[in-house]
Amino acid sequence: MQYDVIIIGGSYAGLAAGMPLARARRQVLVIDAGQRRNRFAQHSHGFLTQDGTEAAAIAAKGRAQLLAYDSVRWLEGKASNAERTENGFRVQVEGMAPQEARRLVLATGVVDLLPDVPGLAERWGRHVFHCPYCHGYELNQGQIGVLATSPMSVHQALLLPDWGATTLFLNGVFEPDDEQLAQLKARGVRLERSRIERIAGELELLMQDGRVLHLTGLFTAPRLELASPIAAMLGCEFEEGPFGRTIKTDHMKASTVPGVYACGDAARAGGSLPLAVGDGTMAGVAAHQSLIFRGH
Repeated sequence: MQYDVIIIGGSYAGLAAGMPLARARRQVLVIDAGQRRNRFAQHSHGFLTQDGTEAAAIAAKGRAQLLAYDSVRWLEGKASNAERTENGFRVQVEGMAPQEARRLVLATGVVDLLPDVPGLAERWGRHVFHCPYCHGYELNQGQIGVLATSPMSVHQALLLPDWGATTLFLNGVFEPDDEQLAQLKARGVRLERSRIERIAGELELLMQDGRVLHLTGLFTAPRLELASPIAAMLGCEFEEGPFGRTIKTDHMKASTVPGVYACGDAARAGGSLPLAVGDGTMAGVAAHQSLIFRGH
């Protein structure tokens, strides 16, 4: 069977992409490996009507609503390869028969490459975060840390005083210049130059100089790596950002490869459930319209 559209990735962006296609009664296959980026966070915040809802519950409800449309099929598996064919695209799923479609939507997500600080990974999504808009309010104006990963961490540190007293932990990554120092001072951000030995307890930073610093929340900006090689296999172009590369798209979420659309964190610098849903909706609409106005 040839589907109208195959969506690779069944998290928030992929689910959103499927909805306009399903409502247009198109034949859709969602291929999902089951690795949501925010699987470490218990609750999701900042998404209209769903603020404070369990992140897994939002994804589960979205899947149930999408699969209520009888033209949508769900395949649990990892897409390992994709190639163009005479009539569209062929996607290979590990251990399964290849699947074909006229269009592809890539909602493959990213992997967070966390700073190499012992104890940090175990607290990711619970006490260590990347997005203040998603997690800052719940810290109740407590003691907040920013763990530097690059000079761009100054930007993150300048944002966070709106959510609590903020300390920028340089951790030997860089030294702010005079302009940055003035900006940090104006925002009341404290600088900490001693390195973090490890993180223990709920969020206790054991410093190399022997001090123990207690925080309410710690923010950091990890490097990002695309979770799937599919875009590269298809020949999509990428954009290099300060934290990694993303799939290059236009305002309709079309990639540089005709017939291939990309959405979610793999195609946007940053990470936000509402933005992923918006981009996914746009990708689904664009893929549908391309079937009508651009032929094969």
